Amino acid sequence: MNANPVVSCLGTSALLFEAPGETSLASQQRIWTLARAAAAWPEVREAAPGVNNLLLSFTEPPKRLEPLETRLLGAWDEAAALPLDGRVLELPVVYGGAGGPHMADVVAHTGLSVEEIVAIHTAPTYPVYAIGSHPGYCYLGGMDARIATPRRKVPVIRIPGGAVSIGGSQTGVSASDGPSGWNTIGTTEMVFFDPTRDPPVLLQPGDGIVFRVAEIRK
Repeated sequence: MNANPVVSCLGTSALLFEAPGETSLASQQRIWTLARAAAAWPEVREAAPGVNNLLLSFTEPPKRLEPLETRLLGAWDEAAALPLDGRVLELPVVYGGAGGPHMADVVAHTGLSVEEIVAIHTAPTYPVYAIGSHPGYCYLGGMDARIATPRRKVPVIRIPGGAVSIGGSQTGVSASDGPSGWNTIGTTEMVFFDPTRDPPVLLQPGDGIVFRVAEIRK
């Protein structure tokens, strides 16, 4: 684990800032502050927050990176946690059954019953740390360590949009059909990305998700 921030080049037109220490809501709130500050810099085309990191892309490649890196590190030192008062979305989830094909693997790893896993999974309000991976996908914080389960050794070729899964210490909801190495434990009908909607992405950093039990299937 890095004790200091790390800034690295991504080609000639982007920088990646990686915050030090463990990922937490407080560190993520500082990332949001840094993103707002950097987005106003004239050479920055986009400041995209990730989980404990920030991607800066430029309108044109900077002639010298050192001054920009120095400014970025200074802005991080000054960045206070930015609590965003977002909305909280409640998601009805059908746990287990055909829509949760890997629930048995989570049971086997944790030693907990299906009912215990569901109760633990539905207890928190999960803050949305960042949007990424694929359009509309929310990186969430706050999952209870008792249900943490390693990612699958062999990824699944396709899981449907709305699949609720656990991967390591995180949980999330797939926003569209695609491959995944996470353990799918349920499904929801909520649509997280719709190109005809304005905005097309349902949630933003600072919003929250609460999973609600619609049904438990064995």
